[in-house]
Amino acid sequence: MKKIVGIFLVISLIFVSACAKQNVNKGNDDGKIIVTTTIGQIADAVKNIGGEKVIVNSLMGPGTDPHLYKATQGDIAKLEKADIIFYSGLYLEGKMLDVLERINTTKPTYAIAEAIDKEKLLSASGGSYAYDPHVWFDINLWKEALEVVKTSLIERDPDNKDYYEENTKKYFKQLDELRAYAVEEMAQIPDEQRVLVTAHDAFGYFGKAFDMEVMGLQGLSTDSEYGLGDVQNLVDTLVKRNIKAVFIESSISERSINAVIEGAKQKGHEVKIGGELFSDAMGEEGTEEGTYIGMYKHNVKTISDAIK
Repeated sequence: MKKIVGIFLVISLIFVSACAKQNVNKGNDDGKIIVTTTIGQIADAVKNIGGEKVIVNSLMGPGTDPHLYKATQGDIAKLEKADIIFYSGLYLEGKMLDVLERINTTKPTYAIAEAIDKEKLLSASGGSYAYDPHVWFDINLWKEALEVVKTSLIERDPDNKDYYEENTKKYFKQLDELRAYAVEEMAQIPDEQRVLVTAHDAFGYFGKAFDMEVMGLQGLSTDSEYGLGDVQNLVDTLVKRNIKAVFIESSISERSINAVIEGAKQKGHEVKIGGELFSDAMGEEGTEEGTYIGMYKHNVKTISDAIK
């Protein structure tokens, strides 16, 4: 059944692509560039860099897990209406790759994280991942990826080059200020408490940026399975090292972390939920956490308050 659905989506994509080629010059009436992104972090960046010159649609909203996400018919329509498509890459959107690669033959489609110097990426072991795809947790790496957004918008709309460059400059200044805030806040955590335990291994870049040890029950992707042995190993670590807090994630069920908490309790060690973090998805649109900067600040403050 999964194969049949996949074939249907690809056939639909080919059909809509043919229709799009016939209407290539119709576009948006007010001249704005229509951009479709996969994750919200990219959508927010495009809004900041593109400003009033773009219309942005994100396929994956709050609470959506990009590792498990599969394209729908509605998504294909959004992809085909777009002038430019941005996705993260590095296999983050693994179940959408067939669709993204197919549409790349008909219009500009960019995997922005794959533009980062590979020597700066965290290597992954096993599975489909050569590298950790959660690059937005290192602000400097994220800026490097977002250069692709700026360059692509300029290529599409060269008459407004100065506009996109100025917007990028302003946004990157905000990101630099965000990083300075995070460094100051995270520095308050004592050395012995600098351990971050989450449901899956999404915070490797965050840990490297702020000198924290990171542990995740699942691997880089929530598509990977975890078993009783994984739970027990993490429980043993919590007990042995007297770790008092673990964190849930907005895009992942609490079930796995609750199993760890219960296992520690059975060994006489109390562990609390330090709070909810935004890992693969941002908060609700219209809230502070619904922006990249707001999401990042929330994570920093939540972690710092819980374990310092």
